[in-house]
Amino acid sequence: MLDNIMYVVCDRSSTIRLYNTDTCSPLDAVIHVEGMTNPCDIVVCRDDRQLYVADWDSCTDWSGIWRVSCDDHSYVKWLTESTTYVFTPDTTLSLTSRRLLVTSWLSRRLHQYSTTDRQLLRVVELPQNVSLVLHGVETTRGTFVVGHRGTSHDQPLQSAVSELLTVIFASKL
Repeated sequence: MLDNIMYVVCDRSSTIRLYNTDTCSPLDAVIHVEGMTNPCDIVVCRDDRQLYVADWDSCTDWSGIWRVSCDDHSYVKWLTESTTYVFTPDTTLSLTSRRLLVTSWLSRRLHQYSTTDRQLLRVVELPQNVSLVLHGVETTRGTFVVGHRGTSHDQPLQSAVSELLTVIFASKL
């Protein structure tokens, strides 16, 4: 949400729908992102007034993150799949200040990017007992809170929320 507007993506849609946050009613405007095929998460950065949308499509040659302007609705393919990160239909995003955290169920790592220059800031390795990462957020103290499955080697399906200290698990690139 930004400026009393809620931005919503839907599975298998190339549009971002806008809603009034006071009334929860749809606005007349929608943002059409040509080429976006299967958005799976969206966050907004209040600092640069940009939306960041994770998009995954098994049928095309592109998956990644779109950056969309809240002001003029322009958009760019902002971050593409690379050797350091593979986008999946369960990719989730969170944003703290100008740092975008990307999480995927298939990876036992969190990837943090700068929204100012797209640089990979760090990769946070998760403990061995984590079998599935559901979502991650950075705290204002610089730690990470992660929803995951796997609490010990004999409980791989048990769900938990853990706070990770970056000093222990993060590696600078």
